[in-house]
Amino acid sequence: MNGQVIQTFFKEGKLIQIPKKEGKKLIIFNEIIQQFDIHKQYSEKEVNEIIQAIYADFAIIRRYLVDYRYLNRDRAGTIYSVNKEQSQD
Repeated sequence: MNGQVIQTFFKEGKLIQIPKKEGKKLIIFNEIIQQFDIHKQYSEKEVNEIIQAIYADFAIIRRYLVDYRYLNRDRAGTIYSVNKEQSQD
């Protein structure tokens, strides 16, 4: 099922739309988080650049990744890192 969801919502490495169903969103977010190095800390600009290469509205995806705990953000909101517990290598 994961492969089918990826094929449906990604074209040529770009996310074409965010799924409405929760389960499909999680599959999409799992795919996106794979673009990040689990051992690296990122500035907001770096996070935006990685996401923008996949989806034009990088802010909504960044928000989802933080809300769904795929990305951790420091208290100042300036440093991001992959939540190792949520990431599926």
